[in-house]
Order: sequence, then C-alpha cells, then structure tokens
Amino acid sequence: MASTGIAAVVASGSQRSVTAAGTIRTEADRPEAERVMALHLALGAALDEHRPEALAVESLMWGRNAGSAMAVARASGVILLAAAERGIPVHEYAPLEVKMAVTGNGSAAKQDVRRALERLHGLKEVPSQPDAADAVAVALCHLQQSRPLRQAAN
Repeated sequence: MASTGIAAVVASGSQRSVTAAGTIRTEADRPEAERVMALHLALGAALDEHRPEALAVESLMWGRNAGSAMAVARASGVILLAAAERGIPVHEYAPLEVKMAVTGNGSAAKQDVRRALERLHGLKEVPSQPDAADAVAVALCHLQQSRPLRQAAN
C-alpha cells in the first residue's frame, strides 16, 4: 500500500481526456492504521475536488504474498469507504479486463498499456508514474464498458 494511483478521466462524445492523475503515497515505515488514514484523507480530498460520477477500481488479484495482499485489501476497503461516504457508485474491473479494453490484449505489459492510452486512445496527459498510468487505464476501461449501458438507457 505504499502507493495508490488515482485519475480523473472525462468523456465528451468520443473524445477522452485526463483531467487529473497522480499517486497517493504512504510511508512504508508508518503504522498501518496511519497509512490507511492518510490514504482515506487524500482520496477523500481528491473525490471532493473532482466530484466524479463513478469510481472505477481494479479488482483484487490474490498472489502468493499474503502480507501484501492484506495491505492491498485494506487500501481497497478505504477506497470503497471514501466512495460510499460520498454516494459515488464503484465499479470493479479485473486486470485482464482493463488490459483488453485498453490494448485489445489481456496479457499486455504495463508499457504497452501506457502506449495504447496515448496512441490508440489519443490521451495526451498520461502520467509517466506507473500507478497513475494504471489508474488512467482503469478509468478509461470504465468509460468504455459503461458507454453501451448509457446508450441503452437513452
């Protein structure tokens, strides 16, 4: 949970643009409760500033390291809580789903995802920081996945 990427992506017709992207960092040597609180406060401030219609997050993938899985689970809980406090719906996407939506290849490498965001989707503001770029990819995935649902509702 040392860093969590965040991004705000806006759709206007078929155009997409990144209005904000960055990374929330917590100090690894701090007690877990302090780190979770720092994430909650920073994310809450970002949500209050950007007022998103929805929040998209990458679903948890359980690896072999139980310690890091617990830290990621705690961070995910904080993110869900911050959204719920503000009445913002949360949508979860598997990493494979995000890669497919952005690159067309579910096994794409991180650098391929970043390149696809810029070249295929025309996003000029993709950050170089990996966690922030990943957040842009998750947000774009949500915009692509939710577009058919919005069209069907109209």
